[in-house]
Amino acid sequence: MERKDFEEKFPTLSEEMTAGRTKTYRIDGVRQEMNESKSSGARETFLPDVVDYIRRCDTITQAMEIVEYMLKQGEITKSQATSIKRQLKSEGLRSFGAKKEKDYYLHHGLEE
Repeated sequence: MERKDFEEKFPTLSEEMTAGRTKTYRIDGVRQEMNESKSSGARETFLPDVVDYIRRCDTITQAMEIVEYMLKQGEITKSQATSIKRQLKSEGLRSFGAKKEKDYYLHHGLEE
């Protein structure tokens, strides 16, 4: 794209870049631990983890119930449950990522 075209289509961005006053934004909702492995073409079965279930919740109360259930089932350890609960209370429900709506994987697939 030519500079003149860029300046016409994106005047504010062009001005910010020229003046050296670009804006920065903090990004929230990044998982602290990720145990995802890339397969070499082999099809894998997707097993949701506690964060996947939390991202479908509407309230912190629902998320707390999920954590308790996963702990009871042995899917997470007591220390993981404590850490997740602490994050829920201090940073909120969406600190685990955006809400996953119904049919999320039909629209987005398994890769994020």
